[in-house]
Amino acid sequence: MKWIDVEDIAELLNEKHAQVDVMRLRFTDLHQYVTELDGFNDSPTKSNEKVLEAIQAAWLELKD
Repeated sequence: MKWIDVEDIAELLNEKHAQVDVMRLRFTDLHQYVTELDGFNDSPTKSNEKVLEAIQAAWLELKD
């Protein structure tokens, strides 16, 4: 799984961290959550604010 797999990442985060308030989550923590996911094998340095915002938005959509 790579950073561009936003929907897949959001689904896994929603399963693994269901109790997290996504709107209060710092991007540094979100970055860590993503890089710790099983199957994530992209470079941690390839993320940026735009990618993290997309993941956050997809995760929020799943929670609604």
